[in-house]
Amino acid sequence: MIVLHELDTFRGFLDEARAGGKNIGFHPTMGALHGGHSANVRRVAAECDVAAVSIYVNPLQFGPEEDFASYPRDLDGDLARAEEAGADVVFVPREMFGQEPLTTVRVGHLDQMLEGARRPGHFQGVATIVTKLLSLAGPCFVYFGEKDYQQLLIVRRLVSDLSLPAVVVGCPTVREPDGLALSSRNSYLEGPERKAAPVLYWSLLAGKRAIEEQGVGDAGAVRAAMVEVANAGPLFVLDYAAVADPCSLEEVKVVDREVRLLVAGWIGRTRLIDNVKATPGGD
Repeated sequence: MIVLHELDTFRGFLDEARAGGKNIGFHPTMGALHGGHSANVRRVAAECDVAAVSIYVNPLQFGPEEDFASYPRDLDGDLARAEEAGADVVFVPREMFGQEPLTTVRVGHLDQMLEGARRPGHFQGVATIVTKLLSLAGPCFVYFGEKDYQQLLIVRRLVSDLSLPAVVVGCPTVREPDGLALSSRNSYLEGPERKAAPVLYWSLLAGKRAIEEQGVGDAGAVRAAMVEVANAGPLFVLDYAAVADPCSLEEVKVVDREVRLLVAGWIGRTRLIDNVKATPGGD
């Protein structure tokens, strides 16, 4: 596995690989790699000739009161995990911008709802760094986890709108045995907090069962089922539970086709999010 630190070197490495007839799979990350990242990298390595990973804690997507300084970092562990999963090259930039960028990327109303409404500027930071990373990587398949579903939709839209030479691939959420979605921020949870955290998944399952097993078509009733479970969980403070269109994330009133159920909230000082697909009659 090769580790690269300079923007031009990373671009040149992938350009040379493509010139040799190889296709590129790329998995951008913020490090603190966990089993979900490993599963994604293994998929990249299985589906593409060259498996590329980036590790960069992007300051543009953190608000002034958020956890940029304390965000978990373990470069040696990350490199070992990436290599074990089959990465061919890992890009760890010394810097992404020589000066504060004046150019930013926004994806319209998609970055203003749900997480975007609670974290102003977050998705603008995500879209800006992803656009830069894809400009460096060039034509590729780029892999993002479905756990951050709103982010996945935003990346798909910016790639489409800007005609970037990438194919966006969504990767299923990887979970702990108790249902908790793997996340770098799970490392913040200790003792009772960790024990309480699966309530997000349980609340989503309540909504999914209401739709797929009980035939509930009223979105308000589905949301109420999610809220009831979420509010019963110790230590968990619900922010939102949403029954949304899977493409626009607009709230629906009637569940008569596939929807995306999303939930977010706090356990102590740790913000957690999760989501599942639900389809009337099951899938």
